Amino acid sequence: MNQRKSATLTRIGSTFTCLHFHVVFATRERRASLDQHWRSDLHRYLAGTLTGLGAAAPTVGGTGDHVHLLFGVRATQVISDVIREVKKASSIWIKSNHSANFAWQEGYGAFSVGVNSLEAVRAYIEQQEQHHQHREFVDEWREILAKHGFETNERL
Repeated sequence: MNQRKSATLTRIGSTFTCLHFHVVFATRERRASLDQHWRSDLHRYLAGTLTGLGAAAPTVGGTGDHVHLLFGVRATQVISDVIREVKKASSIWIKSNHSANFAWQEGYGAFSVGVNSLEAVRAYIEQQEQHHQHREFVDEWREILAKHGFETNERL
């Protein structure tokens, strides 16, 4: 799901912000429970939820066991609150419409994205289906964590 817009720029008086995040979270036990027949509907739902929460320019992608989100926030928004609400709303939507036993895995990854990297991250998210034909999510996850300076030798 992609809605092309420029960077999320906020100006309040003499305060300027441009805050974007790449967020990744998985299904419980990383089960492939996001069926390809309704996954694009889920991605639209996630994008709509982000928009409804005041996040801007959402791009959503993923596969059967995880999702990637890219969006901008205002300086007054708390990223953990946004993610909690997105996971909660989408879990309810999935349980109501597709899988009564569905759950997201606890936790998530949230990584800041500079304005010069927005298009590259968007393209990466939009290519998740193709990307994961050759690579497992756990390998991708370890690489993302290592890229951001996290130790990846523990069980993920």
